Amino acid sequence: MNRLQVHYKDQVIPALQKRFDYTNPHMVPKMVKIVVSMGVGHATQNKALLDNAVKDMEQITGRKAVVTKARKSISNFKLRQGMPIGCKVTLRSEVMFEFFDRLISIVIPRIRDFHGIPSDSFDGRGNFSFGLKEQTVFPEIEYDKIDAIRGLNITIVTTAHTDEECRELLAELGMPFQKNQ
Repeated sequence: MNRLQVHYKDQVIPALQKRFDYTNPHMVPKMVKIVVSMGVGHATQNKALLDNAVKDMEQITGRKAVVTKARKSISNFKLRQGMPIGCKVTLRSEVMFEFFDRLISIVIPRIRDFHGIPSDSFDGRGNFSFGLKEQTVFPEIEYDKIDAIRGLNITIVTTAHTDEECRELLAELGMPFQKNQ
């Protein structure tokens, strides 16, 4: 079992039970999955860009990436329905906790001029999304071997019913949110 899972069971569940007056430990919100996605808009002209993005995504997550395709055609972007435009990986259970642990302990501290993750990216149903501007903050990526700087989006799906519950869950797990000014 991962050290973050042990922390969740030993400290986070009792803290959230006390904070929100849950009568049962199974009522405490938990993380369900983490979706890491990367859009590659220029992949419509150059297929090699998408292949490199998939390779980077697989190095970052340790899992096979799925290529995402355009849902509809947009003529201004020279985009047709079904064209490959990005990739994503969905992480669950043990792998999800390992990725989240690496994210908060290794990756986020490496971000230049970092003042905390903005806490306004909740969707109203207890899910949290944020983006990273470059994939080079992950130690798995070798800076000399990348062809382009690409951003990626990370979505954390939880069983929380409100944004406040999700914020408290992620804060207890160690997510460094911005301090309100």
